[in-house]
Amino acid sequence: MNFDVESIRKQFPALERKVNGFQAAYLDCPGGTQVPQRVVDKVVDYLVWHNCNIHGAFATSIETDSIILEGRKAFADLLGCSWEEISFGGNSTSINFNLAHAIARDLKPGDEVLITDIDHEANRGPWELLEERGITVQNVKVDLDHCIIDMADYKAKLNARTRVVAFNYASNGVGTISDVEKMVAMAHEAGALTVVDAVNYVLHGPVDVKKIDTDFLICSAYKLFGPHIGILYAKKEKMEALRTIKVKEQENWAPLKFETGTLNHEGIAGAAEAIEFIASVGEKYEADFEKELKGLTGRRRKVIAGMLALEAYEQPLTEFLLDELEKIPGVKVYGPPKGHPRTSTVSFTMKQRSPREVAEYLAEKGIFVWDGDFFASKLVYVLGLRESGGLIRIGLSPYNTKNELERTLQALRELA
Repeated sequence: MNFDVESIRKQFPALERKVNGFQAAYLDCPGGTQVPQRVVDKVVDYLVWHNCNIHGAFATSIETDSIILEGRKAFADLLGCSWEEISFGGNSTSINFNLAHAIARDLKPGDEVLITDIDHEANRGPWELLEERGITVQNVKVDLDHCIIDMADYKAKLNARTRVVAFNYASNGVGTISDVEKMVAMAHEAGALTVVDAVNYVLHGPVDVKKIDTDFLICSAYKLFGPHIGILYAKKEKMEALRTIKVKEQENWAPLKFETGTLNHEGIAGAAEAIEFIASVGEKYEADFEKELKGLTGRRRKVIAGMLALEAYEQPLTEFLLDELEKIPGVKVYGPPKGHPRTSTVSFTMKQRSPREVAEYLAEKGIFVWDGDFFASKLVYVLGLRESGGLIRIGLSPYNTKNELERTLQALRELA
């Protein structure tokens, strides 16, 4: 595939920024991507011409109703579901707290929830809080040599008392992609509901919620070129059965019954436009993925083509970065072994340099990377890295280039 990265980069105004005379290199993707101009324009257009609350009789309110519906349809095409199965919220963490407490209304002391040591706190903390209600929370271990979920431990901890299993699609800490389809099937065999955190995965590969068969899936628009809002997919029958946390006058049907108060309308407008951006990429590269797109039509087909094209561009860059990092003295890379599915999230440590020192050194050269635990706190703890400052994390997006990686690697060699 001949990916035209320059045509992508031209659509992102933030890439023009300079720091200390250096062109900014945004290698901070796992914390959120930059946005294309068309997303900015859509947010501004909403605020200028359509800004209103919902369900009114007049033009701006009717337009807002339509914009929210179109937002649901856009994310339905991203995830492979009905628009009635898409709810919006402030962010993934807030969504998961509301979901956990809604599910807990039908749990009783002694029931169990299963979470994993590799997960972001957004998919751990809300469930751990249920211990106040007498719910038992079990933690699935991580194979520390390979940074993957210990599937033997997962199987052992699933039992007749397990009511909910929560795990991520891909680790925001080290990039590991888990076998979510297998994990969902195992959880369902035990009679448990499944909650998949796809926040770190959703930019890095096609999602088909019906294929993986999860009951709930959470993601964030700001991780795929959109504004800061969260999205919940819920099987319609599961949402209809859920006793959601809401005021009594709120509509009691899917997807509205999960949404509390006024939504971020301009954020929804911008998020839908981010999906259109991905579809526009897919339109350009559909012919390269005919086999993978078989049976798909409409915007869903273009969105999946876009996701495939973006990831086909990112993966060779990720492999180059991993290979070169391992050549730098004192650098230790954490993550799955070669051949195991992974996103373009790459984390490492450097001997005799704290992660913050490394991040600050790169920042002076206009290279933006993360340091710390990124709320993958339990993973950093079990890896024994909490006291030393955690990890240095580089995360790629489709607007990054090999030149930016070479700049970063050269800076790291100098520092080493």
